[in-house]
Amino acid sequence: MIKKLLKVITFCCLMASIRLYAQTLPVGLPVLEDSYRREQLRGTSDSLISFTIRPLFTGNLKYYSNPVGDTISNDRSLVKFKNSFQWDKASIQLLPISSVFQYNSEFAYGWNDGSMMPAVGLQSLHSFGVSAAYGPLRIQLRPEYLQAENPEYEGFPSEQFEVVWAKYYDSYFNVSDITEWYPQTPYNQLLWGQSSFRLNFDPVSVGLSNENLWWGPGKRNSLLMSNHARGFKHITLNTTRPMETSIGTFEAQVIAGRLENSGVLPPQSNRVYNGRSLYRPKRDDWRYLSGMVFTYQPKWVPGFFIGSARVSQMYHQDAGSSPADFFPLLQALESKTAELKRDRYSTLFFRWLWKESGAEIYGEYGHQGRKKFGDVFNRPEANAAFLFGLSKQTPFRNRQSYLQTSVEFTQLQQTSVPLEGGWYTNSLIRQGYTHRGQVLGSGIGPGSNLQSLDISWYKGLKHIGLQFERYMHNNDFYYQMFNNPVDYRKKYVDVSASLSADWDYKNLILSLQGTMIRALNYQYVLYGRTPEYFHPGWDRLNYQVKVGLMYRF
Repeated sequence: MIKKLLKVITFCCLMASIRLYAQTLPVGLPVLEDSYRREQLRGTSDSLISFTIRPLFTGNLKYYSNPVGDTISNDRSLVKFKNSFQWDKASIQLLPISSVFQYNSEFAYGWNDGSMMPAVGLQSLHSFGVSAAYGPLRIQLRPEYLQAENPEYEGFPSEQFEVVWAKYYDSYFNVSDITEWYPQTPYNQLLWGQSSFRLNFDPVSVGLSNENLWWGPGKRNSLLMSNHARGFKHITLNTTRPMETSIGTFEAQVIAGRLENSGVLPPQSNRVYNGRSLYRPKRDDWRYLSGMVFTYQPKWVPGFFIGSARVSQMYHQDAGSSPADFFPLLQALESKTAELKRDRYSTLFFRWLWKESGAEIYGEYGHQGRKKFGDVFNRPEANAAFLFGLSKQTPFRNRQSYLQTSVEFTQLQQTSVPLEGGWYTNSLIRQGYTHRGQVLGSGIGPGSNLQSLDISWYKGLKHIGLQFERYMHNNDFYYQMFNNPVDYRKKYVDVSASLSADWDYKNLILSLQGTMIRALNYQYVLYGRTPEYFHPGWDRLNYQVKVGLMYRF
């Protein structure tokens, strides 16, 4: 595999390099990606970019002089120095080399980490590559290499009651392909990573990509597309920059992709309850995913963005020959028989940027399944999910640096009674909304809620920050299992505090993060029984350390 990859890179070196806008800024790239959004609040980067459809094309990420007159340097650029090799109509450019090391002490924790896996112990993800161009052809080869110690750890506990195991299988393991632990130890794999092959016709691009996507305005979570799971192969038609019209600017993307199964059985799949096997085998077939997203920025309301996204998946073997089976724009016209074979999600979102105040506010509302128009108003909570956030910057020490405070709330827990199914789970397409064992949308997973507070100091790329989070695990399962009678002591909650820092020196960027996670009633285990009400649960303390290093040529 490595020899074949080197041959491809060598071929590209002989034929090409790239103008800046031929590159994309990978979703979740440490430090650099977030810096553009922060500078947009300061009024020093392009205010027409919505940051709701990513990855971004780097040639359109422009910096301007800031309000106090000093000029923004190229410190935040994807490439630090002049490193391209040019021929007549061709060029090639080296992309940054980056490595991320992550360690969990007691249980798997974390999301929005791309190709990394849910694991304890040490794991590392390394990426490198080149970006090349010849005429409209754009090739970005950015493979990733994943290494993980991946020792086995205790997830859903063996000592839970049989009826709890049965309910957990029915509401979670049998309707999703969310992997608790990958059995391969140690784990080593070379992946395509953030690679793509495109034809660019400014301002439109079409091509084949394996890159992570992010749709929506959220920072910690996205309801439909995030970098929680590894990238999946997809055909894409998208804008490369905001398209300006007489009524405002537009950004859009349409995709058709292939979602793979994990191939991993859920834990203790041989368990039996009341004479029946808990595990129900899933169809061994890849899934076809189609999706579209667009964002509109009205010219009469500067800084305001509104958009919508939609995705649907179905088993490859269920797809017919009708155009509606492959193009999301036509699925409203398909038959009811074909409609029943799909798993659908739709969202509406907004982002409002106030440069004068150094602030932004954003939100996202989503629903699962096909709803009639009136249902959204009559029962907006049914099969719904919500996200809301805001950020505010405060100048510090003569505007040379600043403090930024951000809060974000995500709710995937279903509030309708009775429960009508959960986000990212499905009783027909029983892998749920996943790829290779991880959710494509919000990494907190089905039925979960998250509240996040971040307070950080920034100066250029330098950063020191504190983050506090409360992560409520799968409340849909909790209310189905422990609601009769209600026992609030059994809720499974993670409370975490993180200290992080980023520092740049010449062409190097170093990132450090340490997190302490206190899991209350880990996996819903409570030791005490009535009438002695106040007893401790199975509380566990996990330490996570993450170190990132990036070298920009």
